[in-house]
Amino acid sequence: MTLIKSISGIRGTIGGKSGDNLSPIDIVKFTAAFVYFHQKRLDKKAVRLVVGRDARISGKMVEGLVISTAVGMGADVINAGLSTTPTVEMAVIQMQSDGGIILTASHNPKQWNALKLLNEMGEFISEKEGRQVLEYAENLNFNFASVDELGTVTEDDSFINRHIDAVLQLKLVDKSLIAKAGFKIAVDGVNSTGGIAIPRLLKVLGVKDIIELNCEPTGEFAHNPEPLQENLPEISAKVVTEKADLGIVVDPDVDRLAFVMENGEMFGEEYTLVAVADYVLQRTQGNTVSNLSSTRALHDVTEKAGGKYVAAAVGEVNVVAKMKETQAVIGGEGNGGVIYPGLHYGRDALVGTALFLTYLAGRKMKMTELRGTYPDYFISKNKIVLKHETPVSALFDRVRSAYSEFPILNIDGLKIDFPDGWVQLRTSNTEPIMRVYAESTTLEKANAYAEKVMNLLK
Repeated sequence: MTLIKSISGIRGTIGGKSGDNLSPIDIVKFTAAFVYFHQKRLDKKAVRLVVGRDARISGKMVEGLVISTAVGMGADVINAGLSTTPTVEMAVIQMQSDGGIILTASHNPKQWNALKLLNEMGEFISEKEGRQVLEYAENLNFNFASVDELGTVTEDDSFINRHIDAVLQLKLVDKSLIAKAGFKIAVDGVNSTGGIAIPRLLKVLGVKDIIELNCEPTGEFAHNPEPLQENLPEISAKVVTEKADLGIVVDPDVDRLAFVMENGEMFGEEYTLVAVADYVLQRTQGNTVSNLSSTRALHDVTEKAGGKYVAAAVGEVNVVAKMKETQAVIGGEGNGGVIYPGLHYGRDALVGTALFLTYLAGRKMKMTELRGTYPDYFISKNKIVLKHETPVSALFDRVRSAYSEFPILNIDGLKIDFPDGWVQLRTSNTEPIMRVYAESTTLEKANAYAEKVMNLLK
């Protein structure tokens, strides 16, 4: 069974039976429920939604089903076509729409697709709202529109350009400084919409020497689309052979951002946010937020700048809520997701790229030199398979008791803070497993922390 229903949307593999995979019936049912949710919330039939998609093979088919269903429910649709997740989020704001739907399975392989749901602020809907949509979809609790109440469709492919224009208007983005640096940059767009957006952004920023890899938006991903080191030998080699200053890698929907250094090694996906936050904090005093599974380096950089770091539960909606609560000036997730509220509250590889390049140009450093200015932390990622009857709360109690002398956070699973690292335990929402992540100043220490806790659990 590969259909996953959650509060943030519906995700699954294309084909198969309804209810087991992401079939046309599931797409129609879920879209209708989302439109109905807005109609009830706003007490009007003709709600307006923005729809955009990444370049995966099933995208056009899913787009047709989603738009036709929304029109059949009486909604007016602005179709952004090939787009990015942050671009659709911004389009909802720019068009003053009632919500939006992003058609992307993020870093999942090509057989997957998903519907991600946005509110009128261009942000992912809340847990309470998500549960309401799921209930409407389950009970088929909606009526389609009569012929005189059908919605309309407006095609608009200008939103990536509008997104780029908005990035360039930011005070902390210095186009002239980037142009003067004369960067030579390789880009891996993993055959999705990052191949459209990132080279276009770089050209507008004044970067003249761009090496494009996998930038044709065919949806036939040239490699595993998650932007991790083991999936990126091609761009790593290209950066070295072409003597590029850096490489830029994004996932299919362009909300995650990773860099390759001039020596072909990864800058570290965890350190994308750290470096961008370092720059922002030097120009804007304030606080930062990331999720509990992100590197402690952000905490260190924030406190050095005189700000306060706060951890949020895993999930972009939780990070955004905590950023608003603490008035954070920068935040995000350790998977390369940069959220800069000066533009909008969403993970955004375009604004992350522009801010990072401005900082790198101003520091007049090589990538390896900049990376050397940050503390080294190493994360160990592990998991334990849970039996159906496993008493998770009892396991957590056992760990709390064993580590009672250390600070423990309970906002998302359980996290133990040590002087030189941490361990987090968190059950999966989609698999019968418990994730055990640990971080410390060496990988050996991180592994040792994780192993000690896992032995307790066993």
